Amino acid sequence: MNELGNVLITGGASGLGAATVEAVAEHGGTPLVLDRAVPSGPVKFACVDLSDRRAAEHAVQELADAVGGLDAVFTAAGIDCCGALDSVPPADWERVVEINLLGTAAVVRAALPYLERSRGTVITCSSTLGMKAVPDATAYCASKFGIVGFSRALAAEMSGRVGVTMLVPGGMRTAFFDGRDEQYKPPPDAKLNRPEDVARAVVFAMRQPAGCEVRELVVCHSEETSWP
Repeated sequence: MNELGNVLITGGASGLGAATVEAVAEHGGTPLVLDRAVPSGPVKFACVDLSDRRAAEHAVQELADAVGGLDAVFTAAGIDCCGALDSVPPADWERVVEINLLGTAAVVRAALPYLERSRGTVITCSSTLGMKAVPDATAYCASKFGIVGFSRALAAEMSGRVGVTMLVPGGMRTAFFDGRDEQYKPPPDAKLNRPEDVARAVVFAMRQPAGCEVRELVVCHSEETSWP
């Protein structure tokens, strides 16, 4: 399998992103983080709001140039804003799409020149709710369904030049659900994956040999309620 090299991870200060930072380091790679929060470990880091396209693109270029290029990108950053469409403030609704979908596109766009040189890999992050729609999640579902289309089109576009994998994770035990109204939190007995286990799957996709790609990767608890 391929060595990991320099791996850019959005949302790398917490949750699945932070777990992937650790997994990359454990496998000899060099993690690089884009996030609004400061990572806990000693990694190269750029503070950026992914809803700001120009700032996101600049941060990617800054980190990539500092380490001499990129070998993989994992777009783990994501937010949610639960509620019925007519009850969620429009700015909050749009911010979910700006960060989850448009932020992903901005980071990948800026990273592509580096990844083409290294014949590297992009791993996008959709969700089981990018496949199955539920009430009170129009912003999140719109953004994650969008990631599905974006990823499949990107894979076709970059065929033979850059590997593209779409991760479809189910619910995980992270701080993602903190701050929600109780009705939108998983129940205490919910079957959720550990982010560390999902991060191992991300690293597996990154380490595939040249010409072999994991196109789509669903990783969820065996009793996941949002899959299939």
